[in-house]
Amino acid sequence: MKLLSVVGARPQFVKLAAVAHAAAQARVEHVIVHTGQHYDPMLSDVFFTELGIPAPDVHLGVGSGTHGVQTGAMLGALDAVLDEHRPDWVLVYGDTNSTLAAALSAVKLHLPIAHLEAGLRSFNRRMPEEHNRVLTDHAADLLLAPTRVAVDHLAGEGLASRTVLVGDVMTDVLRVVRESTSGRGSSLVDELGLEPGEFLVATIHRAENTDDPVRLQAVVDGLAACGRPVVLLAHPRVVAKAAEHSIRLDRGGLVVHPPLAYGDLLAAALASGGVVTDSGGLQKEAFLLRVPCTTVRTETEWVETIELGWNVLVPDPADLPAVVSRPAPQPTDATPYGDGHAAERVIAELVARS
Repeated sequence: MKLLSVVGARPQFVKLAAVAHAAAQARVEHVIVHTGQHYDPMLSDVFFTELGIPAPDVHLGVGSGTHGVQTGAMLGALDAVLDEHRPDWVLVYGDTNSTLAAALSAVKLHLPIAHLEAGLRSFNRRMPEEHNRVLTDHAADLLLAPTRVAVDHLAGEGLASRTVLVGDVMTDVLRVVRESTSGRGSSLVDELGLEPGEFLVATIHRAENTDDPVRLQAVVDGLAACGRPVVLLAHPRVVAKAAEHSIRLDRGGLVVHPPLAYGDLLAAALASGGVVTDSGGLQKEAFLLRVPCTTVRTETEWVETIELGWNVLVPDPADLPAVVSRPAPQPTDATPYGDGHAAERVIAELVARS
């Protein structure tokens, strides 16, 4: 079987690591296409090196741009790539512009599409990610769902016959990386002289929190007022938007730091007193690490983290200081994101259907 994966953003590289390892073990030919949607080395290259992912066979180098420009550039380039390789399966990951572009290209070329992390829904149609995942799910031939909730969403849209519950491949990677880095401590704590448990780790990058200068200022104000150090792992998007609108990031308790490699991020989260984010991936990673999470959004796709008490939504950033000071959640042994063998099930499904 010949599998072609299309990836372009940090969370997709983490998922790719599990799939690439499982494909190699099963002796599946695996072509990796990197669209270049994330081009900062700390959001791209470092993941390939750290997680042992083979170098991409194709790098499109698309870079940044508006949704239409970026997706169109990817679509134009992917047609030739997919036509050259003619894989048995095109595997797309998550909800980015890279995902939608690859799905559109593959369906036009009559190539079978599998969507990893299918069925997630925020039910917020203002989010570009929501459009990407809904359109991709309805175009795909095989829907690889991470959770029971995702399976139910797909069934509600008439897609049950294409759906398989495999679990979450990010769980696979997190378990391996956490075990390999156990006892290492956090380089961030050492670098910044932080007191373990007495600081927060923050990431903010979504358009709804960064594009409007009033909203971005409110988020920064909320983080700066949390009453303890907040290390903002500054995504290039938030840095650019803050500079554009003359918003100062390093003030109050807010400390600006470049993004971290994956193992360092997990170690920092484990050493912290909590995570503040608008990232879907980090919400889930915090839960798997049993680190309290505060999410600066009105909704989340990872509803299990809310239901189990390890994540709280904060639509109004002014509420951040109060919410991050809440009592620790109740311990749980729940495993809504699988057993760490999702990637093996993904490859098995693809092989069986090729």
